[in-house]
Amino acid sequence: MAVLLLPFLCAATSIATADAPPSPYRIVGYATGWEPGQTKDVGKIDTLIFAFAQLKDGHVMLDNEHAAGLQKLLALQSDNPKLKVDVSVGGWSVGGFSEAASTAEGRQLFADTAAQMLSTQHADGLDVDWEYPGHHESGIKSSPEDKTNFTLLLKAVRASLDRIGQKDGKHYTLSVAIADGPFVSGVDIPAINPLLDWFNLMTYDFVNANTPTTGHHTGLHASPLIKGDGRTTDRAVQQFLTAGVPPQKLLIGAAMYGREFVDVKPEHDGLYQTYGKFQSMLPWPVLKQHFINKQGYVRHWDDAAQAPWLWNAKTHSFITYDDPQSITAKAAYVKAEHLGGIMYWEQTTDPTDELLDVMWKRLSN
Repeated sequence: MAVLLLPFLCAATSIATADAPPSPYRIVGYATGWEPGQTKDVGKIDTLIFAFAQLKDGHVMLDNEHAAGLQKLLALQSDNPKLKVDVSVGGWSVGGFSEAASTAEGRQLFADTAAQMLSTQHADGLDVDWEYPGHHESGIKSSPEDKTNFTLLLKAVRASLDRIGQKDGKHYTLSVAIADGPFVSGVDIPAINPLLDWFNLMTYDFVNANTPTTGHHTGLHASPLIKGDGRTTDRAVQQFLTAGVPPQKLLIGAAMYGREFVDVKPEHDGLYQTYGKFQSMLPWPVLKQHFINKQGYVRHWDDAAQAPWLWNAKTHSFITYDDPQSITAKAAYVKAEHLGGIMYWEQTTDPTDELLDVMWKRLSN
């Protein structure tokens, strides 16, 4: 009897989640793929952003493999009609943006192929992830003209989306994945604001292989140990608010992974210290199973930054990450600042939806 009832119980759980009352705040998740077991929680997500479409010879496109991945996400809408599925183009180290944006013809080609791709695939919007206009840290080409051309590119995309949306009878959304601090020096934030439905603030990776010290890679506020204008989520939000972006258009980022540094100087249990090498990125399940208060890694909590870290005194290894406590703090911050919600990278690194569930519960209550 239990075996016979199981499909009905699973179906009931799926329906109950899908019919849950909507939160006044949004949860937007990037997804490079989809784990079937996560379908039970898809009703907690406002928008899934498939990562990534390709930019090839100025065309925004999906090869067969990526198109099949997108269709797996779109299939979730059959039982969850409120779910939106967008497509992101770009990502770290993906070039071609500066070149495409440099001419009117290139901008139009980018815009028209992106709009046609969304219409053909029956997706709901485009997310532009150019990392970053006017910068070449990721190894891509850049130009001093990127700041002007990025605005012109988004204008062309918005116009193409509106044209094809009128034909298709829908509003195609337009968002950007965007950094903060010095990494938006090549972006005219007030100029692009009217063109966008929302901003996905990449408030993670604040410390990485290119930074001189360890630290909180997705910290909410400034640690007492942070130097100068070091990056934090709150500082990013204030930067965009000061530029005139309405708070409800800002979604702050949460990370479903950690960053490990080795050969770290031991002062302050490794926090904001120089290091020998950036070791690896660690998904949330791996952190739980092998690292948090295990194998000599001791969890610490920074009250000021509202962020955890791990320190291994024997190996001088340091790990920075998000967890349920820090995500709870981020949700409270979203409410206090009247922001739009939380965005996260990346769906498959939280296969049991533990961190997603924390976001949903804290933003819904």
